[in-house]
Amino acid sequence: MPLALALRDAGHDVVVATGGEALRVRDSGLHVEDVVPANVRFGPIALRIMFTHPLVAKREMRGSGRLDFVSRMFGTVGDAMTEPLQALARRWKPDVVVHEPLAAAGSALGVPSIVHDVSLFDGLELTSAVGARMKAGVRSPATVLRTSPRSVAEFSGGEPLRFVAYSGDGEVPAWLTEPAGKPRILVSRSTAPGPGAGRMMAAVARAAEQVDAEFVLVRPERAEGLPDNVKTVGWVPLPRVLPFCDGIVHHGGAGTLLGALAAGVPQLVEPGPGDRTVHANLVTKRGAGLAAGPKAVTPELLTRLIEDARLQRAAAEVSDEIAAMPAPSDIARQWEEVTPLK
Repeated sequence: MPLALALRDAGHDVVVATGGEALRVRDSGLHVEDVVPANVRFGPIALRIMFTHPLVAKREMRGSGRLDFVSRMFGTVGDAMTEPLQALARRWKPDVVVHEPLAAAGSALGVPSIVHDVSLFDGLELTSAVGARMKAGVRSPATVLRTSPRSVAEFSGGEPLRFVAYSGDGEVPAWLTEPAGKPRILVSRSTAPGPGAGRMMAAVARAAEQVDAEFVLVRPERAEGLPDNVKTVGWVPLPRVLPFCDGIVHHGGAGTLLGALAAGVPQLVEPGPGDRTVHANLVTKRGAGLAAGPKAVTPELLTRLIEDARLQRAAAEVSDEIAAMPAPSDIARQWEEVTPLK
């Protein structure tokens, strides 16, 4: 979305093709087209893969599945999106398609395409894996925009692009955009439903009373019986809140993880299914965060998150690294040099 908005502001015609809850990006003012059939739902698709490929599902839940499960799931979604996307392309006649790695249908339209990385995985590898599962012919993208800071995960080729967090707009309580008087730790969880989604948050709440910090639970499953130093909020746009936090505990999703890196906030990441274990390991290896599951959460671990000078230094270094990468507005101004149309 930051790149799409920058391209619009630079004078280009931009259409966002998406579906489901992502249609809320219409609030941005961009032209948005719904290209996902109403009967396409991730839950049933994932369950079908689990039943037909139990070993693949087991590896995925352990966080060691690599691309086997995700390519099957998004290959199914990609096939469902292809015909609506092709109809849109015939009507709108784009010169180039920019798509995230798992939306490989964007490279099946007979139009030059560019992959926009959105995680710490190689976007070209993801697109290739998903495309190989699809019935439609997915062509090789012309290039890839790399949002991963190189000190965390480096891949060959492509153009660097600064990660800019985008989570839409929303109200933020005034107290959450002011210093707390003591270290503040934000605790968030995935917006995707799943078993055990609230265990990490519950573990932090149990340990919080013995930590000299303010804890803020975002969308907790319960808000009663919490220690005095634990507050709760509903959904809030994390990019606006992170600058006022000294640490964040989260599930390892790419958006939250990259947002924390961009803000220079040390993070405690819960390893888990899909990309979450890889993300936790990469951030830990860089020294910008810690990795632990609910059973390993202790007052000492949470205290280390906000007091370890090495974590703070590494997080600040990565933040500076991201800030030095070309911004979406820079890429938009140089678009003719980046695109395969040059």
